[in-house]
Amino acid sequence: MNARRRNGGASLPGLMPPGLVLVGAGVGGWATSLAFPDRGWWPLAYAGMACLLLAMRGASLVRAAGIGLVWGLAFFLPLVHWAVQATGSALPWVALSVFQALYVAGFGALWTYARRAVWLTGRPLAQAVTAAVLWVAIEQVRGSWPFGGFPWGFLAFSQTEAPLLRLAPYGGEVLVSAFVAVTGALIALALQYLRRTAVIAATRALLAAVLLAGAPGRLPLTAGPENGSLLVGAVQGNVPQQGADWAEQARDVTANHAQGTERLAATAGRRKLDLVVWPESAADIDPRTDLAQASTVDRAAAAVGAPLLLGTQRFPDGQDIRYNEIISWTAGAGSGDAYAKQHPVPFGEYVPFRAFFRQLTPLVDRVATDMAAGGDPAVMDVWIDALGRDVRLATGICFEVAYADLIREGVLDGAELIVIPTNNASFGRTPESTQQLAMSRFRAVEHGRSTVQVSTVGVSAMIMPDGTVVARTGLFTDEELIASLPLRTTLTPAARLGTTPQTAVYVLAAAAVVSGALAGSRRPGRDRSRRPFPRRLRAADDHAPTLRVRAQRVRALRVPGRV
Repeated sequence: MNARRRNGGASLPGLMPPGLVLVGAGVGGWATSLAFPDRGWWPLAYAGMACLLLAMRGASLVRAAGIGLVWGLAFFLPLVHWAVQATGSALPWVALSVFQALYVAGFGALWTYARRAVWLTGRPLAQAVTAAVLWVAIEQVRGSWPFGGFPWGFLAFSQTEAPLLRLAPYGGEVLVSAFVAVTGALIALALQYLRRTAVIAATRALLAAVLLAGAPGRLPLTAGPENGSLLVGAVQGNVPQQGADWAEQARDVTANHAQGTERLAATAGRRKLDLVVWPESAADIDPRTDLAQASTVDRAAAAVGAPLLLGTQRFPDGQDIRYNEIISWTAGAGSGDAYAKQHPVPFGEYVPFRAFFRQLTPLVDRVATDMAAGGDPAVMDVWIDALGRDVRLATGICFEVAYADLIREGVLDGAELIVIPTNNASFGRTPESTQQLAMSRFRAVEHGRSTVQVSTVGVSAMIMPDGTVVARTGLFTDEELIASLPLRTTLTPAARLGTTPQTAVYVLAAAAVVSGALAGSRRPGRDRSRRPFPRRLRAADDHAPTLRVRAQRVRALRVPGRV
């Protein structure tokens, strides 16, 4: 058996006929979208990655980019279909999906270079790891650029019901996404081995994939209190039917949450609530400047005898901007600490380069007043009577739960609890709210912190530090939640490492791409990833010189014949 057959390595042929490659890529992208809520069929994330890598096997740069684009469209179009509900138009949905799919196309193009690296030749397992590193690097770029990025659809967020979630405290979304991608690459490798009937090698690759996907489930997660606990209430007040003017609707929303708070107080009975959380936009008319709103909020806070956290909008005097804020409110004392959203949603809460994009679509003017970014850390201090001290909260508003650096900033700054107020009213009954809940669960495990996600219309939930959901609401209901949540101060390895995993994948991915590009430049037109070992150097007494001599004699004999 020759070296290629023994190692089964990178020279194995692809499984997909050329005519079905794009179909296979599309199926893989769609399957990966099903790994996310509402479906939540998390093993399909591995299968989807396997389909992508199999489809790109041996493809040229342009063809690999096209395959990645097809996979990306099949993934993002169903994943973010909620954008149609939010905007009332298919254009933003398609534009967002296409732009995000271009990152997968970029992964395909860069992978054609990276797989040629000399140190990957003949090492299929190393190729699997490198593919995962490159994928995560592209994910991280997508989540940070442009306009702050769009982390929606990171592979890690599909694993909140999977054993891999327990890796989150050790390396965050970088480590979990990498494990998903490596597992998919190993499945692809196993299928390639089976194509060559290399059963033993296929079994080994498949066992490695199962081990990577399942073994982290044995890692321990701690959920007990370290610094006391809080009895927290959350109010989901629902929103009135559309049709009235903005101000009337805003006051109705606040009234709904005030009534829900009174019901919450009755439900709690003799139990003394320590904190009550309202969602984003629960009081869009600022109670700090509107006496009627202040009276409504103050009565609600007095009813529960606990500080309130609530979402409001602040419009600075003389400026055509607004801030999306969460403020604390104590009965009789009024407003306290506040946090302003640092990551407004581009084209949803503000419009960059408005004059340019207005020429493309008038939809940009649906955002009448741009939201400005806050500059303060994502923390709030709230006085808790039962503990006799301030408790620091890490606060991310709505989509900010997707940004690892922002939540980490609050935890490193001493936060003992994570609060995610959100407003999902614009997204109807789409999976957007449950996709966001998956991210909140991931952050809870990543940092070992209890987490409260509270929405105007749902889904709201109380989450333990190990990711367990102990209370949850439905969609478009008026409900209240109560849970005793432990306070924790220990920093997980993921929090301590900060951006180190992200920097590591950037460096490794760049090294692989540059190494592969240099290797390809030495042998233009040759894909070194398909040859596991370099050709054997010929000895001086090999038969090659004799063959060349014979060839010369044949040519010499043929010339007179042609003449």
